[in-house]
Amino acid sequence: MWVITVHEKERIQMFEFDTETEAREAFKGIKGSKILSEVVYFNDPCFTAAGI
Repeated sequence: MWVITVHEKERIQMFEFDTETEAREAFKGIKGSKILSEVVYFNDPCFTAAGI
């Protein structure tokens, strides 16, 4: 999951995206102070021995 966090004067907004491509496209169009983050859940089976 990808998240864009936008900081405005007295408000913070967060937007979630399923893919990096979606997030980067949206990121280009957002004005102001913003952060693009990838959220990784380590309990996801692909990160555990059971997922191998």
